[in-house]
Amino acid sequence: MPTILFVEDQLELQLLHVTYLQRQGYEVLTAGDGDRALELARTHRPDMIVMDHSIPRRTGIEVARELRADPNTAAIPIVLMTALAYGAVGQRAREAGCVAFLAKPCLPSRLLVEVRRLVGGDVAQTSA
Repeated sequence: MPTILFVEDQLELQLLHVTYLQRQGYEVLTAGDGDRALELARTHRPDMIVMDHSIPRRTGIEVARELRADPNTAAIPIVLMTALAYGAVGQRAREAGCVAFLAKPCLPSRLLVEVRRLVGGDVAQTSA
């Protein structure tokens, strides 16, 4: 079962997306800040990371840069989610090594498209 690390400090959004992904058959780890995201990424090496840009302690872009600099986590695909305008944030996200960029609010079904594209979509679904 693919493992997704979902990094979001807004608990309502975290719960919404995590529950949806779990119902689609993914294992989901959660973090509410950049430091915890780094810790979980390094210890669990998830198949993919979905991360908000504006999180406590470090931005999503700062976390992405650190993960890209570490040979043990450099290959993990990172999708950045943000409510900020695309412009400069989108460019910095690409430069930091993020493979995709999603605008918030993001429907769980839209996020699922990216998850399936990056880690596969043939996991067993449970009933909703």
